[in-house]
Amino acid sequence: MAGRIVTVTVDRPLGTRHPNHPDILYPINYGYIRGIPAPDGEEQDAYILGVEVPVAEFTGEVIAVVHRLDDVEDKWVVAPVGTTFSPEEIQKQLAFQEQYFHSEILL
Repeated sequence: MAGRIVTVTVDRPLGTRHPNHPDILYPINYGYIRGIPAPDGEEQDAYILGVEVPVAEFTGEVIAVVHRLDDVEDKWVVAPVGTTFSPEEIQKQLAFQEQYFHSEILL
């Protein structure tokens, strides 16, 4: 997956709250990649890093995968082409949601 260029449809823009857990505020854009099925039967979810404004759609590069050890699906991390983040930086930015799962960052 790393290096793949994808378009993310954002259904939870930066600054919005989780639809089922209003205590979770999204500090980043989050969405899904149309046409790529995930193990949960939905389309592949993706976090977007390196974009500091809310967006409805974003095309970027898959830079990492959040492999959840206690869930059926992984999350992709997408950023502007050529942008990199360390595993620690990714983990810090995703802690708002990933704190509820046991996961590892795969580059």
